[in-house]
Amino acid sequence: MGNDNLDNKRPAGPPSPPLPPRSRPLPSSDDRRHIGFLISDVARLMRAAFDRRVRRLGLTRSQWLVLSRLHRHPGISQSELAEMLEVERATAGRMVDRLERSNWLVRQPDPADRRINRLYLTAEAEAVQAEMGTIAEGLIDEAMALLDAGERAALTAMMERVKTQLQAMAQPGAAP
Repeated sequence: MGNDNLDNKRPAGPPSPPLPPRSRPLPSSDDRRHIGFLISDVARLMRAAFDRRVRRLGLTRSQWLVLSRLHRHPGISQSELAEMLEVERATAGRMVDRLERSNWLVRQPDPADRRINRLYLTAEAEAVQAEMGTIAEGLIDEAMALLDAGERAALTAMMERVKTQLQAMAQPGAAP
């Protein structure tokens, strides 16, 4: 006669919770087409190309990042610099020490709070920063050479909107 396998039944337990529905399809197996990977890859490739081009100026990536931040935000504190670079304050301090010894930046006391030093580029570093700007413009022009002016403007506008959205999401009280 037929075997019902009744003896091999598992004991009844609590039912498994249902899986949450997916609101978006999973990315394809080709990660190169996934927007997050594309953005990351483009940023990595741009940094690597810029590294190669500024190497002749004697700059490391961490140095050119500091110079760029101080050029855009003169007078920031070491703590603010660390936050912008997403590094520990001690790490930023070592970077600042090396750049100060090389005469690339100066520390000036904050007039309102003697505990804080404000960071400024030297004239020599400003000249190097100007050259870095020229190198960056050339790199961007070369990287975007296959896009016409309208496509470049559209890409820039869309990336600015995404950046603004991500900044809003990072604000305290924003939804996780």
